Amino acid sequence: MFKPFSAFLGLFSRDIGIDLGTATTLVMVQGEGVLINEPSVVAIDKGTRRVLAIGAEAKEMVGRTPGNIVAVRPLRDGVISDFDITERMLHYFIHKVHNRKRLLRPSPRVVIGIPSGVTEVEKRAVHDAALSAGAREAYLVEEPMAAALGAGLPVSESVGSMVIDIGGGTTEVAVISLGGIVVSRSIRIAGDEMDEEIIQYARQRYNLLVGERMAERTKIAIGSAYPLPEEQYITIRGRNLITGLPDAVEVSSVEIREALSAPVSLIVDAVRATLDETPPELVADLMEQGIVLAGGSSLLQGLPDRLSEETRMRVYRAEDPVSCVVRGAGIIVNDLDRYYKVLASTQRNALGQARRSSSTA
Repeated sequence: MFKPFSAFLGLFSRDIGIDLGTATTLVMVQGEGVLINEPSVVAIDKGTRRVLAIGAEAKEMVGRTPGNIVAVRPLRDGVISDFDITERMLHYFIHKVHNRKRLLRPSPRVVIGIPSGVTEVEKRAVHDAALSAGAREAYLVEEPMAAALGAGLPVSESVGSMVIDIGGGTTEVAVISLGGIVVSRSIRIAGDEMDEEIIQYARQRYNLLVGERMAERTKIAIGSAYPLPEEQYITIRGRNLITGLPDAVEVSSVEIREALSAPVSLIVDAVRATLDETPPELVADLMEQGIVLAGGSSLLQGLPDRLSEETRMRVYRAEDPVSCVVRGAGIIVNDLDRYYKVLASTQRNALGQARRSSSTA
């Protein structure tokens, strides 16, 4: 049977899976693993819109730049808020991994994880940004499905699997069976909102203005969703809003848990609402299999315990939860023929038409 030229190109290119996250972008290259794990931050000159730095280097500039330089996050709540900057960021990451060896290679195929709640317009924006950034073909997969694949769940079998993917901008909750999402919830409450709650708590309780980096550091160090065996403490630093001078305050994990109670409760509500809509047979499967946590913000201390208590099911973190989505995207791009059914609907239809045309050629 005649195979399209793109199939032969795939023998020479290194196809790419991307987790295009609000806080972090991860890139996995076929046969080489995860090569990029950098913040989704771009530093630009406000006057000329010239890109000065991308990724880790740009994040170091957040809150520390002169007036003419601004460090921006081109994605908000899991979707593109600045198309041009996102395109440049994708172009940088794709070419960084694809041109590491000085060989003439065709452009790669790319599979990108997207939140399950995005609109068709937002899907098109991600797809077009990937093509403009140099991808030969671009496909989209919903993040819960990619996370489930990356976590090793049996998504293609007739057994229910449940994944909770908590990232920087969105929390994705999904029940999966037979290669499809049966029930899902996508809320724009995740790690960023947790950081913002810590900033507001410090402001209201201590009249202390802290930055995003300090809030994130505090969340990672002592943030929790459930009482800890031994409560912890950290010193947070910022500017006193009354005196205008630098100040430092020691806070406990009990206080930070109180600060995080609102976003954690919303995540719990989303999980319970998803379970409430899940067919009884699949609920029975989940009671046996448990619920898996993925995403960087799932590393919040005590979160599995809190969710286990609320759902009365076993809740556990995936192995390396941060890279679940990008590993799932990598699995898909390595075998598109097998996994084309799990792609986002518009992409699935396009790939299905390509498969039919190539089979009749």
